Amino acid sequence: MPEMTAKRPITAYTLTFNEAKQLRAVLESVAWADEIIVVDSFSTDGTVEIAREFNARVISEKFCGFGKLRNFALDAAKNDWVFSIDSDERCTPEFRKELDATLEAPECAAYFVPRRNQFLGRAIRYSGWYPDYRQPQVFDRKRFRYSEDLVHEKYKVEGSIGYFKNPILQFPFPDIATVMRKMDRYTSLMAERHYQDGRRAKFHHLALNPVAGFLKKFFAQQGFRDGTHGFMISAIYGYYTFLKYAKLWEMEMKAQGAGDDKTVTHQ
Repeated sequence: MPEMTAKRPITAYTLTFNEAKQLRAVLESVAWADEIIVVDSFSTDGTVEIAREFNARVISEKFCGFGKLRNFALDAAKNDWVFSIDSDERCTPEFRKELDATLEAPECAAYFVPRRNQFLGRAIRYSGWYPDYRQPQVFDRKRFRYSEDLVHEKYKVEGSIGYFKNPILQFPFPDIATVMRKMDRYTSLMAERHYQDGRRAKFHHLALNPVAGFLKKFFAQQGFRDGTHGFMISAIYGYYTFLKYAKLWEMEMKAQGAGDDKTVTHQ
């Protein structure tokens, strides 16, 4: 008989801030992991207590950008192989089976995982939401690192990248109120990131980019095939784009105002 290769142990980690309503569900879906790490930004709603119910290692860190927080998790992990899962995502049995098989003899340093997104109670097939590959979620941490951006962090891999076939689930927007809360936070972070990078909001960013964003989602990414849900996603994406640049423009105006104030002299 051929010699069986043991599956490599894996650490699952997630980032949290006041995620008590959904943390139990995500941790239940990764309870099989050899180690669970929760990097928490000082939640006040019982998030940490729920994490400890699952014997998760809790690392408390003030929010300093998603990239830095993710790297804290990698540095703390006991195992080389890591599974990154957000608090609004859920592992599926099919994905776990493929993960176990892959880690018996991994051929790549990192793997993208397809995500089947749910929006207002419906699985979205188009609108750029499936398979929704954004960054590798299974990887060898010795050969993987995140950039230290505030939001939409990049990554660097030393080695090849593969793709899983079986998806995990994601529930990013259960209702419109959640959409608005997340949009407000992420547009602020993106505006700050752009400002720090020296980018400035021009008129065409405010007037044309939101329209282009809507058209991209609805037509180029076939959001129209998702019906009303696809239209809503496309409209939200267009508004997100506008709000991001509006906040960037506001930052510039405030900075100019502060500079003007410093130059005022009194006779």
